[in-house]
Amino acid sequence: MTDAGRGVQPERHHRHRDVTGGWLRPAVFGAMDGLVSNFALIAGVAGGQASRQVVLLAGLAGLAAGAFSMAAGEYISVASQSELAEAEIEVERMELTRHPVAEEQELAGVFEARGVDPETAAEVARQLSRDPEEALEVHAREELGVTPGDLPSPVLAAGSSFLSFGAGALLPVLPYVLGASSLWPAAVVAALGLFGAGALVSRITARPWWFGGTRQLLFGAAAAAITYGVGALIGTSGL
Repeated sequence: MTDAGRGVQPERHHRHRDVTGGWLRPAVFGAMDGLVSNFALIAGVAGGQASRQVVLLAGLAGLAAGAFSMAAGEYISVASQSELAEAEIEVERMELTRHPVAEEQELAGVFEARGVDPETAAEVARQLSRDPEEALEVHAREELGVTPGDLPSPVLAAGSSFLSFGAGALLPVLPYVLGASSLWPAAVVAALGLFGAGALVSRITARPWWFGGTRQLLFGAAAAAITYGVGALIGTSGL
């Protein structure tokens, strides 16, 4: 009798999305940061009663400076993290070469701590330790939480951050590029962008689209309102 005839459900294979890659966090953070920070910058300058040309210059300068700063920061951050992981992996590689028996016992202890009986844990550790590269991968994953050869790419992180920040920062500048002379068109575009970006991000998380969009809109609006008030205060006081 088949499994279906016995009422046993067939195995269903499924695929997971990549949650460890180096592109998603800098891309999301870059787009949000570009949109919020540059809109807030434009709002602050506009609040000081600056001319259209000054606001436009400030927005374009903020876009360029922020994009390069984000890319450089992401590259150095991810590169430093990867270099640290590679150094620790090399330490583990040396330990496996110098003390193979102790490392095999250590690996067996890891499996035992997860509920595997001692005999089975020792046998699994013995079999895994026969291949040095396989043993290194298991030790690195269990002890360091990383996989050799699958570390985040600094170039990918920097590129994602640069492009996404630039795209986000460009939205509130576009109305001024197209001839707008007041803050309202930029505010409308930025608000739509904030809500849309938050809603889009919610598609790859467990949050409802309206929650993600509203949350991002509120944070962006608060930042812009505060900087607009600062700009208006400084412009009024003549500092």
